[in-house]
Amino acid sequence: MWKLGGKEFNSRLILGTAQYPSLSIMQQAITYAQTQIITVSLRRQVANGRPSDNTFWEHIKDLNCEILPNTAGCRTVKEAVMMAEISRELFNTRWIKLEVIGDDFSLQPDPFALLEAAKVLLKNNFEVFPYCTEDLVLCQRLFDAGCQVLMPWAAPIGSAKGLLNPFALEVLRTRMPDATLIIDAGIGKPSHAVQAMELGFDGVLLDTAVAHAKNPVQMATAFKDAIIAGRTAYEAGMVVERNCAHPSTPLLDTPFWHSAVAG
Repeated sequence: MWKLGGKEFNSRLILGTAQYPSLSIMQQAITYAQTQIITVSLRRQVANGRPSDNTFWEHIKDLNCEILPNTAGCRTVKEAVMMAEISRELFNTRWIKLEVIGDDFSLQPDPFALLEAAKVLLKNNFEVFPYCTEDLVLCQRLFDAGCQVLMPWAAPIGSAKGLLNPFALEVLRTRMPDATLIIDAGIGKPSHAVQAMELGFDGVLLDTAVAHAKNPVQMATAFKDAIIAGRTAYEAGMVVERNCAHPSTPLLDTPFWHSAVAG
């Protein structure tokens, strides 16, 4: 059980709703993943003409999941704020995954616009979950502004490269113990999700790794198990890495003082 935005959930896996081969497969994948939160891009659905036939929205409603709207595709503060306001009215939620893209090649967030937009939305009574890089200073500024949940990337969106900078992510987790940190973007394999959870991150959000798999439903199940395994390992307390060998089973005929005398 964990808390996000004042609500309690069992699953720490958040799934996107884009790029699936069909709406039926999307629905099955989300169901098999046992996720309780899904993210939806209003801008992309409007661009695809989906609201006009209501089919997409009916499938979303049937899932009975918490909706996390996002501002995917927005490149200015004005765009992001406007999309957030529309999403709040449509989905009746104060939650917003804030995305303000600054580079078209890497889809890297614009740190300056992101912080500015976050401050505007926080004043307008939103619960802002900013999609950001693993930069410690940026994350600290967003947290200090009032963003209790941060969503740093592991790698660029859709790259499936996994945790490119695990050192920075580990530092981020250590330096910001009071923030809810959810890895968002760049996860390609269940092992990547395990690694993120073992570092102590609170959850993982992904889309492409499941939607583009040969069998999205089966892959969703694999990620469900990976999240559980990684979190369980973190809570259990993993052994510290060593630079030398250490016998797991001492020899019975070796006196306990042998090592001290030899030293």
